[in-house]
Formats: sequence, structure tokens, C-alpha cells
Amino acid sequence: MSIVVWIKAARFRTLPLAIAGAITGNLMAFAETGTIDYLTFLLSVLTAVFLQILSNYANDYGDYKNGADTKERTDRMMASGLITESKMKTAIGVLIALILIIGISLLVHSIQHFDMKFFIMFALGIAGILAAYFYTAGKNPYGYIGFGDLSVFIFFGLLAVVGTYYLQTQSINSSVWWIAAAVGLFSVGVLNVNNIRDIETDYQKHKRTVPVILGYKNAIYYHAFLLVSAIFYLIVYVVEEYHHSLQLVFLILTPLLIKHFYNVKNAKPLGRLAYNQQLKYLSLFTLGLCLVFCASQIVIK
Repeated sequence: MSIVVWIKAARFRTLPLAIAGAITGNLMAFAETGTIDYLTFLLSVLTAVFLQILSNYANDYGDYKNGADTKERTDRMMASGLITESKMKTAIGVLIALILIIGISLLVHSIQHFDMKFFIMFALGIAGILAAYFYTAGKNPYGYIGFGDLSVFIFFGLLAVVGTYYLQTQSINSSVWWIAAAVGLFSVGVLNVNNIRDIETDYQKHKRTVPVILGYKNAIYYHAFLLVSAIFYLIVYVVEEYHHSLQLVFLILTPLLIKHFYNVKNAKPLGRLAYNQQLKYLSLFTLGLCLVFCASQIVIK
């Protein structure tokens, strides 16, 4: 079996979004303290990458097993017959083991004591693994009943940013939650584009994503809400913390976000490819925005 098949199943276009939260948490810790532990940085980013790949493999597996993906989905490796069920289950098991090894190494290095803090962070890591798997896999996947958005907001936003910030600093600045919420909202935005793209097939397969529940028109409004709210939360952080105009430099990227929304709004007649382009676009935009935002905080402080 070609390695290309596994790379396609991993959906590398989603990885920029996966690492955005971890990188933001690490860089905001550096902005606050002036120091950074590079091994914590590396291990936290690797954990985020492998969790995302696990999520994508489990999604390929779960949607196939639950009938949401059929042979017409040539972009899905199991539905198209390019990966067998047994091999995908083996790959998922290997990924879970790898995530546990890297994640435990991260906690041992960062916390250094097997105390309550260690076990709380370990429990949150286990929750992340379970959330990645049971999004579409298992008998009752929560992604099929409209809870995918909440899960993405929590794990890609709140826990990714605040968790890595904590591992670097051993404390939590309450204002960092605003940044975490913004990253979470952008992450939900990426999921929303995916679900708008699949709204008709998901409806037919009884997969009740948020766009299926809201309907196409309201799903577009919801997308605008997610993007605007994310920018608003970043502004709130600046106003609450430091009030320096340079910290608003990230706003120069908002025309790119407006362009993205316009393209999503007009993607329906163009088909799946147009939505896929916007998935990649918003993932890269989120990472780029996070880097610009964190850089401005580092320069100011």
C-alpha cells in the first residue's frame, strides 16, 4: 500500500490549524515571561499534529463504518477501498500509542512531579484522544448530533492554547482565555466550511451537523458570526491587557478574512473543490494570524 494513500488520509491541509493553538500558547507564554522551554514547545506541537492525524484517520474510519461515506467519496481512503478496515484500525492504535508516549513525555518534562497538576493534564490529554476518535467513530458519534463544533472549540481553542501556556509557565493569565476562544472560533469556522460543503449528503445520511440543523442560509450567517467573534475576542485581549496600537497590527489581515467569507458564500455553485480551497485557506489564515498576533505581543513586551 502506497504511503501516498496514508498521507491523503492524514489530510495535511488541516495541520496548520492543528498546530495554531499549541504555537499560540507557547508564544504567548514567551511574550509574558521572556523565556521559553524549547522541548515543551516541540513536544506540544508534535502532540497536536498526531492528535489531528488521529482525528482524520478516525473520521475516515467512522464515516465509512456509519455509512456517511460511500464509494463516491474518492477523497476518503476507506470508502474508495484504498485502505482496509483492519489496516486503518491498526494505524489508529499506533497513533494513540504514539500520542500517549509523546504526551506523557511532555507532562513529565514540563511538570516534573506526579502531583494533581500532572494527573489533571493527563486526564485532559486522554479526553482529547477520546474526542478525536469518537467524533465520527463508535456507535454513537457525537459529531452526528451537532456537538462537533463545541468539541473543536474546547480542544482546538481553549485547551490547546491555555494548556500549552500553562505547561510553559505553570500558571494561567486569565486574559489568555480571550485568545484561546478566538483560536477556537476560527477552528470551528474550518469545521463549519467542511460541514456546509457536505450539508446535502450529511442530511441524506442523517448526520446532523450544525449546518444541517441550521440550514444552508443560516449556516452562512453562523460562519460570519464565528469569524467576527474571533476578531472581537482578540481586540478584547488587547484592550484589557496593554492598550498599544501595535498590538492591533493583526487587523491588517482582516481583508483576507472578508475575502474568505465572500468565497465561502459563493462556493456552492462551484462544488466541493471551492469549499476544499477555503478549508485550506482558513487553516493557513488562522495559523498566520496567530503568528502575527503573538509576534506583536512579543515585540511590545
